[in-house]
Amino acid sequence: MSHPHPELSEPPAVPEGGLRIVALGGLGEIGRNMTVYEYGGRLLVVDCGVLFPETEQPGIDLILPDFEYIRDRLDDIEAVVLTHGHEDHIGAVPYLLRERRDIPLVGSRLTLALLEAKLTEHRIRPATDVVAEGEKRTFGPFELEFLAVNHSIPDALAVAIRTPAGLVLATGDFKMDQLPLDGRLTDLPGFARLGAEGIDLLMSDSTNAEVPGFVTSERNIGPVVDEVFRTAQERLIVACFASHVHRVQQVLDAAVANGRKVCFIGRSMVRNMGVARELGYLNVPEGIMVDPKELDDIPGDKLVLVCTGSQGEPMSALSRMANRDHQIRITARDTVMLASSLIPGNENAVNRVINGLTRWGARVVHKGNALVHVSGHASAGELLYVLNVTKPGNFMPIHGEWRHLRAHAKLAALTGVPDENIVIAEDGVVVDLVDGQAKIVGAVPAGYVYVDGLSVGEVTETSLKDRRILGEEGFVSIVVGIDSTSGKLVAGPEIHARGAGIVNEDFDAIIGRIEELLRDAAGDGVNDVHQISQLVRRTVGKWVSDNYRRRPMIIPVVVEV
Repeated sequence: MSHPHPELSEPPAVPEGGLRIVALGGLGEIGRNMTVYEYGGRLLVVDCGVLFPETEQPGIDLILPDFEYIRDRLDDIEAVVLTHGHEDHIGAVPYLLRERRDIPLVGSRLTLALLEAKLTEHRIRPATDVVAEGEKRTFGPFELEFLAVNHSIPDALAVAIRTPAGLVLATGDFKMDQLPLDGRLTDLPGFARLGAEGIDLLMSDSTNAEVPGFVTSERNIGPVVDEVFRTAQERLIVACFASHVHRVQQVLDAAVANGRKVCFIGRSMVRNMGVARELGYLNVPEGIMVDPKELDDIPGDKLVLVCTGSQGEPMSALSRMANRDHQIRITARDTVMLASSLIPGNENAVNRVINGLTRWGARVVHKGNALVHVSGHASAGELLYVLNVTKPGNFMPIHGEWRHLRAHAKLAALTGVPDENIVIAEDGVVVDLVDGQAKIVGAVPAGYVYVDGLSVGEVTETSLKDRRILGEEGFVSIVVGIDSTSGKLVAGPEIHARGAGIVNEDFDAIIGRIEELLRDAAGDGVNDVHQISQLVRRTVGKWVSDNYRRRPMIIPVVVEV
């Protein structure tokens, strides 16, 4: 990809005693979180996640951060610190470890367990260091302190990074639920203690910076879930993130209270809940779980299915059920509950799934019509509280789209952070913390790296443009045979169209024109295959545009005889 910030030059060398911060993902987007810290020639990476594709990226499975910035310096990486176990924070770790397998991975017990289960599928045995809130670790020049934060997955951590350049607090994803299901509160006393010590740079989650007030407690969902269980006529199908242990626990508790059995559907759901159960984060009552093979033997009103697909992912269990492409067939007496919020960009996919389920008569309960999910991210009131408690010298909003970053920056200004000390950056922008002042000093490439099946980085923006054209406009192919010596037409032209909205017989009107142009070209001594291909492409393309106002992909095939 081209340089992401043409107005910014390549950054200078890191100043003596300065800390350099480069986000390779997570700024200006929801996902792909990865930040590189550099001090004294050594690197620390915080998070390494993926971004999920949108409709304008057809055929793409995942989007990774661009490792090019650190590829020649992999041996300088002291560790990769993982704040929590969501895919947008850990999903790209297997691809980074392909380039250096012994990078130490640092994180909480659940985070590393979820990651190790994923790495097993990639046949990678990682070097791990389990940490907990209140603990400290030193990696090269980086002294790390870990603090508990409440999020929509257990065991999430904020990390304080101390170097001679100053103290940085990176919150990771967090909220301030005052009645969390697991009793684990965000460590505000710890934040305040660091604030009293003097935080030189606060890097804080911005996802809900536009949402006023405070986040709703997870406990408020319990009665709503119970009501859905109580009113479900037959099977109840619950779709949520495969890592949302708290939500699955609520479903298990409601199932016990309502006399239902539970079955996990989907590989990632089975894997993650197995890990959570084994480590004690998920309490599974004895005898409540059933195997998918036993589903036909259990009455529908005694069954709950927990699956993935709350974001409308095409290959997820719920999407396949909606499309009647799954062994579980939706009926008019089923109830489906989507227990998650919408990730920006997934609205159309989720609506398609809801419509598909409704088509078969199912009752669909979702955030739009019931309180079946609360966000895992702090709202504006909580963000203001953190800013006031920490009193940072500099502030840099992270984890959000541009509107979220801007909104969070305005909150920081309201709490008294000087405008010149508020840094709004996006992926690839280089920020240096020197003598207590954070400022932008340049930019490096930080484009998308696409995963398509087994291909990593081979699909380019040009490839995606071609895919979009093919998907939206179709293609027209023109096959001609020419004499290799004279360039004269000896066969064809044969013209075929697919997805272009043009009947093949309609091309009879342009065949004579192509033959005439090829005769004139041969008369002028043109026998170069590329020149002839371009002539055919321009001629057919203009004819299609003039007559159909369409721009399909034109594929000339010139065969020398």
